[in-house]
Amino acid sequence: MPNLGLIACFNTGYDGIDVDWARSRGVVVTHALNVNHEDVADFAIGQILNIYRKISDGSRWVSDGEWQSNKRLMTTSLAGLRLGIVGLGSIGQALARRADVMRMATSWWAPREKPDVPWPRAPSLIELARWSDVLVISARAGEDNRGLISRSVIEALGPRGTLVNVSRGSLVDEDAVIDALRCGALAAAALDVYQKEPTSPTRWSDVPHAFLSPHIAGVTDLALRRMAALVVANLDAFFNGEPVLTAAA
Repeated sequence: MPNLGLIACFNTGYDGIDVDWARSRGVVVTHALNVNHEDVADFAIGQILNIYRKISDGSRWVSDGEWQSNKRLMTTSLAGLRLGIVGLGSIGQALARRADVMRMATSWWAPREKPDVPWPRAPSLIELARWSDVLVISARAGEDNRGLISRSVIEALGPRGTLVNVSRGSLVDEDAVIDALRCGALAAAALDVYQKEPTSPTRWSDVPHAFLSPHIAGVTDLALRRMAALVVANLDAFFNGEPVLTAAA
């Protein structure tokens, strides 16, 4: 494609595109910046609510007859729950705002400081994991942070901790998560993204306390309409010789 001038990515993440290669050849790359971040934050909060308030467990109790046994299903309040956020971009900040309303305590870590945010930055990713009850991954993905959530980070999160990934599967050592859930070294994991998609159902069939969804955190009717409109707007700008709206960093 010798006349290639634009790669307009429909999604927010563009880790599948070699931006440096494109830039070196004068090819513009655009993506869906700040379009579905509020929906992704909603989804992450939903996963946290489901795990700690046992919403899906309660549904099974009713349908399986457990409620008839006179047992009580105890749940955990979100008040005071320590939320660690890895990556404080638009998704991370939207999540932190929701956590404030829900009475959680929030801290975060990313490689670079953000001086204008009200939430404290942890000294390191490991220390954030040690502090957190819930660790949510909302960082951008690239070759420089592949496997960022390593076995040591999961060990630091510990047997009472919960991992939520609404970013990209490449950021997390999936084998380490599975091993930790199987041996009780991690309390729960809510994964919306995977190293290979679609992920194999047999890979997760005997993994306890894994709450899985098929990469839908940012897939809402409103978000998809906005993403499509942004692709068109970037195409129009490019072919009209104007600056594109959302160039990849």
